[in-house]
Amino acid sequence: MFKAIVSAETFQEVLGSVEALVEECKIHLDEDGISIRAVDPANVGMVDVHLAAEAFDMYEADGGLIGVNLVRLSDIAGMASSGDVIELELDESTGKLHIQLDGLEYTLALIDPDSIRQEPDIPDLDLPAHIVIEGRDLSRGVTAADMVSDHIALGVDDEAETFYIDAEGDTDDVHLALGRDQLIDLRAGDAHSLFSLEYLKDMNGAIDADAEVALELGEEYPVTIRFQLANGHGDVTYMLAPRIQNN
Repeated sequence: MFKAIVSAETFQEVLGSVEALVEECKIHLDEDGISIRAVDPANVGMVDVHLAAEAFDMYEADGGLIGVNLVRLSDIAGMASSGDVIELELDESTGKLHIQLDGLEYTLALIDPDSIRQEPDIPDLDLPAHIVIEGRDLSRGVTAADMVSDHIALGVDDEAETFYIDAEGDTDDVHLALGRDQLIDLRAGDAHSLFSLEYLKDMNGAIDADAEVALELGEEYPVTIRFQLANGHGDVTYMLAPRIQNN
């Protein structure tokens, strides 16, 4: 059993954060909210999303599991206007999800969850550097890096107490350094890893400019990226594997 009413903006944010990595996923319909965990086909990026029941205008669920085509579901949600709400109801007899928004009714065929890739285990990494940065500052660095390269380096200079973003192109370079007073928080520790900019751009696209984004970094370790949505009733965790640099 699953019935819910949620603001279109919140639903779009949740779907967008997952669609940054995968086109289909399993959604856990727990009593206290929904959760999604997925890994991209190349096993480079992972996402873990939770949206609490409090984020919904109405929410009823009994612990079911459904598989969805995110592209189709996002297209439907994207038809909603600002301020609209989306009504969702699972028809267990037909295995379809009924969606209503602004007078439009849509019946979405679901996917057998067993046919979708197994959900990943998110490793618990004890990384030396912890940064909390405004979404707009992270976006500024990612956008600038995209102008010169397809790779991006994230790191922390322990001695200078700065977080930096570097990108090196064939002719041009980008360097952004933010000190402790320009960040929301910094636990300095030497860290430097190189990442695919394509993945980081997609993840960054799901982050609001006003969001507080927590990053955890190490030396050639995955980066963990966490932020909240739905006025704190939802949270997203990304993990992105590094590109190992050959010396």
